[in-house]
Amino acid sequence: MKTATYAAVLLLAPLLGCGESTPTDKVLLIGIDGVRVDVMAEVETPTLDSLIDGGAFSDRARAALPTVSGPNWSSMLTGVWPEKHGVHNNNFAGNRYAEYPDFLTRLERVDSSFNTFAVVDWPPLGSDDSGGPLVSPRVDRVVLFDGEANGYRQADSLSVLAAVEHLEREDPDAAFVYLGNVDVVGHETSSLAPEYRRSIEEADAQVAQLLAALRRRPTYGAENWLVLVSTDHGRNDAGGHGGESEMERTIFFLASGPSVAQTELSDPPGIVDVAVTALAHLGVTADPAWQLDGAVAGLEAAR
Repeated sequence: MKTATYAAVLLLAPLLGCGESTPTDKVLLIGIDGVRVDVMAEVETPTLDSLIDGGAFSDRARAALPTVSGPNWSSMLTGVWPEKHGVHNNNFAGNRYAEYPDFLTRLERVDSSFNTFAVVDWPPLGSDDSGGPLVSPRVDRVVLFDGEANGYRQADSLSVLAAVEHLEREDPDAAFVYLGNVDVVGHETSSLAPEYRRSIEEADAQVAQLLAALRRRPTYGAENWLVLVSTDHGRNDAGGHGGESEMERTIFFLASGPSVAQTELSDPPGIVDVAVTALAHLGVTADPAWQLDGAVAGLEAAR
């Protein structure tokens, strides 16, 4: 990876002088659609680089097959592979989310006092479009901006602004922010063109906005934020995806925060590990009856 700045690391470092009280555990999951890991390593991503340097990271994590968005966002948020959640393409009809819900809904089922939030701009993630939604109405607040109608670059910007406002003013325990423009630019250019590379850099700047919003929270010093960042699939040299090549199936997993072991993960995580790690940080032990496929990745062993 490139030489990193340390603004993001400092942002997530524990603050001194907080007394003897135990910090409140919270999770922010940021999902960036369609990032190819070797391209991310080549472009200017100072925010992600800082999180990587201070966190647990793998650039050899594994997506589900097929390498398209529907099954992989489903696997990331539910913690199970497609044969369980039932989504095998970008038509979400026939999903089994009632049995295998997204992790925010899982939290609400465990304890409705959890404050949950999601902002998305791919319609099936937050509406009944194409058989959705993946993120259920049981989540306390779901904000949807329609990237298909308004363009994903604009929709991502609106999503980040909405998330920043919510993170600053409300008290979420768990939040999910989806950014879709990187994948769309890859498809529109049909390559790994400069436009695609710039879109990854723009997403990095949006991650910085979200982290800055955490730092501005008046209760930040008494909170223990776990920040998770990942993608749903890679892409081939022509800018597409859906196949079984290494570049399409290889994704990244990034965890950062005071509860994270600073390490390069030797065992490549699976995309299903994201939801399970988020639940574990919030003190939710997976019930065997849930039949989750993921494992906890990157957290200190003592947690």
